[in-house]
Amino acid sequence: MAQNLRARLQRLREAPSPKPVTGPPGNGPPVAGSSSRGSPLPGKKAPSPALGSEWEEAGYQTFKRTGYLDLPISPDFPLPRSLPILIPDLLRYSPDLPGPEDMVFFDLETTGLSGGAGTVAFLAAFGRFVRSDSGMGAFRLRLDQYLLLDYPGEDEFLAALLQEFEPGRGPPLVVTYNGKSFDSQILKTRCIMKGRRPPAYYPADLLHPARRLWKRFLPSCSQGEIETAILGLDRTGDVSGALAPDIWFSFLKTADPQPLMGICDHNRRDILGLASLFSALVRIADAPLVVQGKFRYDSEALALRWREALVKVRDRDFGEAVVEAGLELLAAAAEEHPRSALVFAQDLLTQGHAGEGRRRLLRIARGSVDGVFRAAAYRVLAIDAEWRRKAPGEALALVEEALALADAGEGQRRDFLRREERLRRRLGRETRG
Repeated sequence: MAQNLRARLQRLREAPSPKPVTGPPGNGPPVAGSSSRGSPLPGKKAPSPALGSEWEEAGYQTFKRTGYLDLPISPDFPLPRSLPILIPDLLRYSPDLPGPEDMVFFDLETTGLSGGAGTVAFLAAFGRFVRSDSGMGAFRLRLDQYLLLDYPGEDEFLAALLQEFEPGRGPPLVVTYNGKSFDSQILKTRCIMKGRRPPAYYPADLLHPARRLWKRFLPSCSQGEIETAILGLDRTGDVSGALAPDIWFSFLKTADPQPLMGICDHNRRDILGLASLFSALVRIADAPLVVQGKFRYDSEALALRWREALVKVRDRDFGEAVVEAGLELLAAAAEEHPRSALVFAQDLLTQGHAGEGRRRLLRIARGSVDGVFRAAAYRVLAIDAEWRRKAPGEALALVEEALALADAGEGQRRDFLRREERLRRRLGRETRG
């Protein structure tokens, strides 16, 4: 069986290539200006009157348009060393952060919204930062879009897309919004099904960083919601991306490009918004307290994430300025949020400021915040008294105060009961001795 299969595969490899199709295959509508060959001749890019003069042929049933967009929020390069704290995917891009020439913003429109082997990408956009003619370090966005007009052109459509991922100095950093779960999986699946190697690149997905900063006070963390509510972008008149599959299938039946152009414009706005969101994250990472009024974000979530990264990411030197910024963020969040106040007090207690840390912990324990936080503060104080300061009597008094809390967690209460029993035994032995 295996020998017969190998022989069949060998015959297929040695067979001559099929002749090119001379007419528009499939049932899709012919498009004015499209080539009857598999791909256009070098230097012969035919415009498409049906789609508009800005679209040029890039392969069989595949068209491309290129444009330049002004960025409402422009990034600063070099990127701040703290940016991987906000976008953890960048921790894999080391040791140096990418320059503008190493970055690509990527978005797909597809024939389905849930993935799967039958879902095909019919529109792709690639955005790149380019220097503005005005100088002054400002950037614009170059946008390249590829549009597939019918299924038979998918192989050349994919070939055109893969060229955009070709590395310069190395594999590019590809920025997406939910792209790790959706866009990249669709592209990988279609490449495999067409016998092509999926592109190699560093992914940077902004969905989870955005959720961390904004889920507390937005009804959803869709890209469009963040663009309008946080970045102040105007998407009036935008076609919903959820309509993309129906619009493409309708185009296959009617050959009417007008609704399809609405999805192309939606796709363009998505890339502009994605680049603007990335630029906003750059500014937050660079000066979080300075820009808090401009880009309203969850200060506690950022402070705790900043601290977590500094503690856990041992193989990266963020620099002293990033450490200082993290302390300032946590101190500011501690004035408004009990969780941050607790963490900040613990850090003070263990990092050379024990007196201030104890004062802050007592303020939490005997304050008016939720009992779970008060009990947590009592626990830290009791441990400190028993083990650091060797004062079991004081530790027992703190435990008894904690047991009087009516709204502590059940697990916390059990911990305090065990701690009380142990401390009483210890004090009894010391008294008898």
